[in-house]
Parts: sequence; structure tokens; C-alpha cells
Amino acid sequence: MLKIFGSSKKLCDSVSRREALQIGALGIGGLTLTDLLRAEAASGTKSHKAIIMIYMCGAPSHQDMYDLKMDAPSEIRGEFRPIETSVPGIEICEHMPRVAANMDKFAALRSVVGSPNGSHDSFICYTGRTTQNQPSGGWPAMGPCVSKVLGAVNDSVPPFVGLAPDTGHPPYGSPGLPGFLGVQHAAFRPSGPSRQDMVLNGISTDRLGDRKHLLAHFDNLRRDVDASGTLAGMDTITKQAFDILTSSRLVDALDLSKEDPKIREKYGQGDPKNYGDGSPRNLEHFLMARRLVEAGCRVVSLNFGRWDFHSNNFGGLKDTHLPLFDQGLAALVEDLHERGLADDVSVVAWGEFGRTPRINKDAGRDHWPQVGGGIVAGGGMKTGQVVGSTDRLGGAPQDRPIHFGEVLATLYRNIGVNGNDTTVPDLSGRPQYLIDQHQPMPELI
Repeated sequence: MLKIFGSSKKLCDSVSRREALQIGALGIGGLTLTDLLRAEAASGTKSHKAIIMIYMCGAPSHQDMYDLKMDAPSEIRGEFRPIETSVPGIEICEHMPRVAANMDKFAALRSVVGSPNGSHDSFICYTGRTTQNQPSGGWPAMGPCVSKVLGAVNDSVPPFVGLAPDTGHPPYGSPGLPGFLGVQHAAFRPSGPSRQDMVLNGISTDRLGDRKHLLAHFDNLRRDVDASGTLAGMDTITKQAFDILTSSRLVDALDLSKEDPKIREKYGQGDPKNYGDGSPRNLEHFLMARRLVEAGCRVVSLNFGRWDFHSNNFGGLKDTHLPLFDQGLAALVEDLHERGLADDVSVVAWGEFGRTPRINKDAGRDHWPQVGGGIVAGGGMKTGQVVGSTDRLGGAPQDRPIHFGEVLATLYRNIGVNGNDTTVPDLSGRPQYLIDQHQPMPELI
């Protein structure tokens, strides 16, 4: 919480001056807004490319979405049937008709590898790395790395936003952790636990201006005894905190009532409640992601549902997940194209691993780290294609294994960062590359 310590005198509205100067927090698990913005003073280029990453919590079954195996035995192929798409020769699941109609705007990834085991953790999606042999503090996710390297496009909009509330299984609600980059590069979480604090607590911007003047008065006393320039730098960060709290830019992006009703209807609402111990199936988050990147956010992570169907896989997909996911993803990508943002905004949707080829006794599919899938769009990438393939049973890559790190290297490239050459310092000051060994995918660029 940003606090301006002044007199404890009561104001005319019976609120103490000290209470009135506590003007709100931005929910990042105790991180103050000033901390969030601290490192942006040294930001690099202000060009605005962006990434929207949709984490499909719990890992969806690739062979029931983008890689149906109709020639496999019934205990492998499952209940769903493929449908034609807008690209001749490419077929996907019958329960994804809107994505199918826009397949020219997507590239399906059918042979994603690199998941270290069958444990549910969003870490591999956000970092392209395993949790093994991490440096002190841990590997940072893509959002924090972009925040560190590029900084904010606009001082009133955080560079990295995570759209997920807390969840029963914490990795399902993670927006991507900052690791050794520190909490100043953690995600701003407007749908996290401190959303209610994203207000001025009844203080008008005019009154806030008075508090700002008061803060300047107290800081003048401290500035006299600081010859290093540290306080002057802190003043800059504090100014940015005020900019966020008083600017309409971020608030407007989060306020969906300002959106065209026809566009809102196209996205739909979905379900804002958490699904089990996972995330919501909130379609408004897809729209909010588009509004945030338009407002200046560089990376938005969006957590969707809980795809861990060890039982009733086909009923769960058909009745609770695929129709909503299909609507939200197709609406987002169509919207980006219609608004002229398709070359600037990259989209990826995936989970942490795949599912077993063989359907179990409970009509479910279990964990299968050997191979999975995903789908990408936008970012100027070559779409209307399938990259990679699996064998007849969907259990192993047949050609072109695609590592998570390759996809992230491609996303970094799309946003204007060379992940193989760019480094960030770890806690010991040692430079660490954003991407370990993997290069951008030539099929997409």
C-alpha cells in the first residue's frame, strides 16, 4: 500500500489525514506499487509489441483438440470427430468450430515437448525451463523478463499483467513468477486477491493532488540530507505510482462497460468462478487482455479452467471447457485482426504437458509428459499451418519435436527481444540468458 505519512488530524469528513493518505494497493502479494515500478526508470525501447499467453491449467488432451487420431483403435481415438477448417487439409475437433473457421489465423503445434515430468506446474509454460538446477531466486517467467528488459510502454500501465485469481492448486493461479528478478517485476493482478484495493478509497484526484503536495513537503526535508540522488530517483518512482492511480488509462482498460456491447457479446462472459482447484473459465478475461495490450501492457498471462480430466474426459471437454475456450480464443484473434493488431500481438495457448493416448477405465486421460500440443496466432507469425506431428497413437513426436523454449524464443523475437543474446542479472550479478539454447521457430517467422 502506498502510504504518505502526514498529520493524524481529522479532516472534515472525519477521516484522519493519515488514513486518507493510504491511497490503495495493487495486489501482488504485499508488493507496493512503488516497488512494482522501481526498475522501470531504466527501461529500454518504447516500441509496443505484446504477448498474450493463455495457460490452460492442468494440461488439455492434445489428441482431442488439434491432433485427432481417427485411424487409431477406439480406446485411443476417443469420442470426438474432426471437422474441416478454413485451411484445406487441416482438421481439428468438432467442438472448436469458431477456431476452425479462423484456422488461417492460427498455427497448431502438434508435437510440443520438454515437460520434465507429470507434475502440474505452469513453470515450463512461462519460462521454457524445468525447475531443476535453478539459480538462487529461481528462473523468472517471460512477463517479468520483458518488464526488466523493455520496461513500461506507458508510465500509467504496468508492463506485465496476470489475469488469474488465487486457486486451490497455487500453480493454476500463477501468472508467471519473477524469480531472481525480484518482486518489482512481478505481475500486476487486477483479478487477484487485492482487486478491491485498486481504488483511491474515496479520495478524489484533486484531494490526492493535495496529498502529493504534502508528500513533496516532507520529502524536501529528507532531500536536504541525501547527496547521492537516491531520493530524487524515488520521487520519480512515486510519481509513476501516482500516475497509475490517477490516470484513466489502466482503469479504462479494465472497465469492460466501456467496450462496444456487440464486441462484448462476441466474447461472451463464461464463468468467473474458479473451476475446482483451477482457474475460472472467464471469457471476459480474453477481452480484458486485448484491452490491456491496447492500453500499453507488454505481456498478459491469462489462466483458463482446469483441464485435468482423469475421468469423464469427453464430457468435461464437451460440456464445460471446449465451447467456452473456442469462443474466447476465436473472438480474441478475430478482434486482433479487425483492429489491426495481428502483427503486433502474439497469442499462445497451451498446458504443461499432454494426456495419455489410452483412455483409462474412468473414461479419462492421465498425465503424459512425452508430448503435448498448443496453438499460436498473431505476432506476424506464419499461420494457417500445422507444425510437427505425433505417431499413429499420439504418444510420441513423429517429426519436428517443438520444445517449449523454442516457442518462447519465438515470442521474445516477436516482441523485439533476442532471447539468445539478451541477459538479465541473477542475485549474484551473473548474467543469465532469457532462453537456454533454443532458437525461434523457423516455421513461424
